[in-house]
Amino acid sequence: MPTYEFPRPGLTADTVVVRGEGDAREVLLVRRANEPHAGRWALPGGYVEELEPLEAAARRELAEETGLVVGRMRQVGVFGDPGRDPRGWTVTVAFLARADADATLVPGDDAAEAAWFPASELPPLAFDHADIVRAALHDAGTSSPAV
Repeated sequence: MPTYEFPRPGLTADTVVVRGEGDAREVLLVRRANEPHAGRWALPGGYVEELEPLEAAARRELAEETGLVVGRMRQVGVFGDPGRDPRGWTVTVAFLARADADATLVPGDDAAEAAWFPASELPPLAFDHADIVRAALHDAGTSSPAV
């Protein structure tokens, strides 16, 4: 394997899952069980495994943390500002997905809890997840209903 002189960031995938429309739109969040930000709400997501496709990583983390399996996903942005993660230089690729109104949540892996929140009344979020949610919801507002 080649060696490069440039440092490489950690790579994560996060998913903004929404259900409902308009004022009834909700966002899925998980309460972090582990540091950093233990006890804070965050988007479902985590580190991409070696040679794992980005969308596959997002789907895996979503299923591990919430038990949720979604249909179509769409990439909505890449977030990598320095300091976004106290563990070190980390870049995340964010995806947007929709869930059915009756989707059952089963928290697991490193999520202590999973819950739906009104998009207009989100709790304080870990990392830069508030910025990611804003970008995804703005994108969702200008996209087709499929996602």
